[in-house]
Amino acid sequence: MDTTVKPQGCTNIKLRQLTRRVARYYEAEVGKTGLKNTQYSLLSHVFKLGPIRPVDLARAMKIEASTLTRNLKPLIAAGWLTLDAGADGRSRLVNITDAGREKRQEAQRRWRVAQEQINTVLEPQRVVQLHALIDECMGLLSPVDEEEFE
Repeated sequence: MDTTVKPQGCTNIKLRQLTRRVARYYEAEVGKTGLKNTQYSLLSHVFKLGPIRPVDLARAMKIEASTLTRNLKPLIAAGWLTLDAGADGRSRLVNITDAGREKRQEAQRRWRVAQEQINTVLEPQRVVQLHALIDECMGLLSPVDEEEFE
């Protein structure tokens, strides 16, 4: 008798469904600041890593350079980020402005509200277990993931 556990359904679809449901909490709260989740993430990365070359920022965020360029434009237009000259005439550095720091701080407060909502709905122990499982899976899948961005 075969007692092997066999997964049912598509893991990709299940993860995407979960991601969309969780993202709604963050979108609802962070959206109150006028930012999208991706914009808050970008501001946060530049806040923590900047000034930083766009290529290094894209690598840190694990996104394509073209996606980063597209996502930078509205934040630069809003005056939250700048694209300044780098060490030589060909390089550029992404930097956060004072207005960008304020916008990030406002969005961070809303992000915390969303995180607390998730913790309440899922219960803290389940969230800790979910994070551990995600981290473990990310570690197992990272060799495949890293090849894409080299």
